[in-house]
Amino acid sequence: MQYRLDTKSGNRLSVLGFGCMRLPGTLGKIDLGKTEELFIKAIEGGVNYFDTAYLYPGSEEAIGRIFEKRNFRDKVFIATKLPQSMCQKREDFDKYFDIQKKRLLTDHIDYYFMHNISDFKQWEKLISLGIKDWLASKKASGEIRRIGFSFHGSSADFGAMLDAYDWDFCQIQYNYMNTSYQAGTDGLKQAAALGLPVFIMEPLLGGKLASGLPKKAVAILKQADPRRSNAEWALRWVWEQAEPTLLLSGMNAVEQLEENLKLADEARPGMMTQADRAALAEAIEAFRGSYKVPCTGCNYCMPCPQKINIPSLFTAYNASFAIGKMYGINAYLSSAGAFSSEPHYASSCVKCGACEKRCPQHIAIRDSLVAVTRRLEPFYLKPLLKQASRAMR
Repeated sequence: MQYRLDTKSGNRLSVLGFGCMRLPGTLGKIDLGKTEELFIKAIEGGVNYFDTAYLYPGSEEAIGRIFEKRNFRDKVFIATKLPQSMCQKREDFDKYFDIQKKRLLTDHIDYYFMHNISDFKQWEKLISLGIKDWLASKKASGEIRRIGFSFHGSSADFGAMLDAYDWDFCQIQYNYMNTSYQAGTDGLKQAAALGLPVFIMEPLLGGKLASGLPKKAVAILKQADPRRSNAEWALRWVWEQAEPTLLLSGMNAVEQLEENLKLADEARPGMMTQADRAALAEAIEAFRGSYKVPCTGCNYCMPCPQKINIPSLFTAYNASFAIGKMYGINAYLSSAGAFSSEPHYASSCVKCGACEKRCPQHIAIRDSLVAVTRRLEPFYLKPLLKQASRAMR
């Protein structure tokens, strides 16, 4: 495992951080046995940074129970996040923070985020509620060690956030398809120039850069180096840059973890060759020609009042271009529950807009669902779908 220095604190952080938003489980319930196995292997492999949030269902509790059982707490750094959008008064800061400490079975948080800042006005609202004094008191007591923010807004708002507070770190979405999106490369370099550790989320774009690449892009990368997986190309791209302190990977299978641990042993700035960069640039151009909706599957748009599984339908839509239309239709029908008694199609959207208010990617979800309907609900399927639905009732 390679480590990079958090220059603000002196902490040595593993270049591979464990993202705990999508822990293994079924039907929304985390499988503690499988999660414990992953955590043990990760820590044995040198991972010392675990990222969770108040809004990740069951995640904080799982970390707390497993870390207490295995006496892992003092071996790792825990990062979690204040659900700032839910805070309406100063007392809410303590309410949510106390819940988080109880869930995590800890008396302090190593890295504490203002979660999902997408607009500078959100920070101004927190200031009006007294966040600065509250953070100062928690830092003085040792309950919070480092203070930062995770970002999903415009580049202009990112610069404003950097200047608004004496931050200890920040976190941005960054991958080879998002160099000019949100904070992007310019924001990464701006934060690093200020001496801030920068943590990278979505290095695989919600898994799309691992399993959702179009065939042409896959062929380009395989020709360049048949030994490497798609995920390896994406992780190498981040790690070869000096500015990122670590990247987060949501590893929910042993095979994923083992591959990432192996790669993290080699993670150094400048690790890609000129030929590597040329091949990846060619694959990026192929990808851009087929990737239609920039959804990362974060699920912040959910729940939909009409019970539409928005991220899954977008995944199917993108796959219909990247992999093939029939593949996309099959994935769409499965995601929409077409053969259940209560399907929820893209065409079920009533355009209420609730999803768009919560989307950190600022996707025009309502318009995009119209496009999904046109492509993946062809007229000749609709009578069959209605018949299948009636048969299930």
